[in-house]
Amino acid sequence: MTDLEPSLLKISDKLSVRFQKSGAGPALLLLHTIRTQLEYFRSLAPLLAASHTVYALDLPGHGHSPIDPSANFDEPYFRQAVIRFIEELNLSEVTLVGESIGGALALTVAASLPQRVKRVYAINPYDYEARYGDGIRRGNWLANFIIGSLQIPLLGAVNASLENKMILGKIMGGGYHDPRKLPADLLTEFDEVAHRPGYKRIARKVLAGWRSWSKARDYYRQISAPVTLIYGDSDWSRPSERERTRSLIAAAQMVTLKNAGHFSAVENPSELARVILATESAQRSNTGVRNDVQALLAEHK
Repeated sequence: MTDLEPSLLKISDKLSVRFQKSGAGPALLLLHTIRTQLEYFRSLAPLLAASHTVYALDLPGHGHSPIDPSANFDEPYFRQAVIRFIEELNLSEVTLVGESIGGALALTVAASLPQRVKRVYAINPYDYEARYGDGIRRGNWLANFIIGSLQIPLLGAVNASLENKMILGKIMGGGYHDPRKLPADLLTEFDEVAHRPGYKRIARKVLAGWRSWSKARDYYRQISAPVTLIYGDSDWSRPSERERTRSLIAAAQMVTLKNAGHFSAVENPSELARVILATESAQRSNTGVRNDVQALLAEHK
């Protein structure tokens, strides 16, 4: 069964999330990164929906999910929202697939809900020991200047209000191996959403909560579900940061996607789906990560 139109799930008086359901099979939840929304997965979701019931959601305050101006918009807030979403829909044996902060969320949710999470694919997880907005600031000089300025009182609010589609495109382009892979119509959607009342204020609050994403690593040793860490070879994270994350997760495996940056789900969805589906297939056939997946991992090292 496929729900072509997104729905809105009311979780509490202050928390509702927009989501889209597609496909049939075991539950798989897609978690996007900041400044994006469920449409971020518009190319990846259909590939996974061939064998899963895919739930793609707008994180609170993102996309067309309602904005609670009193919320902190840090990792614990988003984590609890995802947990409540899973519990409200009574999902079990869930596969979590998240990119950037969505990747870090997939890991912390798995640590918090071991009885409901079956497997995790954390793509370019944003869990750096870094300064304000450091990940996206590594993309290019414009991203470094604009994102860095947002933390400055008054100037930050002014710069946020001046952001337009061209500036947003330049900033996001720093997260691609090939900036031409950022679809123009998807950028238009992101820009239109950015003009929702209150959106730019909460975007600054998300960046202000950067320390909470570093603290997310405190949960990684509690994860019992199998984890695959997937990094684009042009991702912002440093090799030492990738190895640190892997060392914290028992039996985690790591794959590197060639010719992909931080926004791998948009830049190379077919290759990302191939990694996920090959691993899922091996798990279902009780062969662990041998055969196809072993070859796949070797190919992407």
